[in-house]
Amino acid sequence: MNRQIKSEETTNAPRQIAGIYQPPPMHWVGDGFRVAGYFSAIPDAVRQLDPFLMLDYHPAHTYEPSTRPRGVGVHPHRGFETVTIAWQGSVAHHDSAGGGGVIGPGDVQWMTAAAGVLHKEYHEDSFSLQGGTFQMAQLWVNLPAKHKLDPPGYQALLAAEMGKVLLPEGAGEVRIIAGEYNGAKGPAKTFTPMNVLDVKLQAGGRFETTIPMSWNAALLVMQGEVTLAAGKHAASHDFVVFAHEGEQIVVQATSEAHLLFLSGEPIGEPIAQYGPFVMNTPQEIRQAFVDLEQGKFGQLDDR
Repeated sequence: MNRQIKSEETTNAPRQIAGIYQPPPMHWVGDGFRVAGYFSAIPDAVRQLDPFLMLDYHPAHTYEPSTRPRGVGVHPHRGFETVTIAWQGSVAHHDSAGGGGVIGPGDVQWMTAAAGVLHKEYHEDSFSLQGGTFQMAQLWVNLPAKHKLDPPGYQALLAAEMGKVLLPEGAGEVRIIAGEYNGAKGPAKTFTPMNVLDVKLQAGGRFETTIPMSWNAALLVMQGEVTLAAGKHAASHDFVVFAHEGEQIVVQATSEAHLLFLSGEPIGEPIAQYGPFVMNTPQEIRQAFVDLEQGKFGQLDDR
């Protein structure tokens, strides 16, 4: 009963800020993705941001034309999902379960590795030949233990399929990739409750949302400057982690801003991670290597 009363009392209380983090140094993933791995800068990130495991952000960068597509060759995954969001440029994907395709600006690739898959990802051929500006992000999303050995899957989510909410008074718009915002739903099918929102705000625009206090929540500022609870400020490329105090999140743009908002119900299970495998125990990690060596992840030719 006390727990319920506390929840009701804090419904309209502002969600406090646990930390605002500047991006860590950029690094290359393969030869095509120049990214900042934000979770490496956050203490106990996997617990604070469960069910999200990783966020690599590739800020806008111009690539010269190339006859050989840049990217990452064949590599394995097991036990989680990769979510690739494109804003500029085009990304191609192929995997050993038969999933694959090309995404352009506004599109998303949501790959469920689950029991195990080989995949490769790289700049799409025509984009490589022409060169141009490239901007993307990749999330890793954990799977509950009961789904870690499910068959692999792939969702190609096109820009036209995204849920969309226009904010009042021309303040901006919210694209819903996963979850729900103000009654509009995103196309992604997820194993646990979460919201992945792509938010654009005009200067002075306001984004508001209310999420359960038990959920984890974070915000990547890709462009502009914003004001948060208690007058705190975050600028371009800052990553905001929200505390478990209050439920209402209010973001006010002090300049034109572009944000990636993440929230989700924690899975709360043990995590054992080694490179491209995320399971619940070290024994399961060892088994993943055995299964990989025995060809149970399928076959895929390198580029």
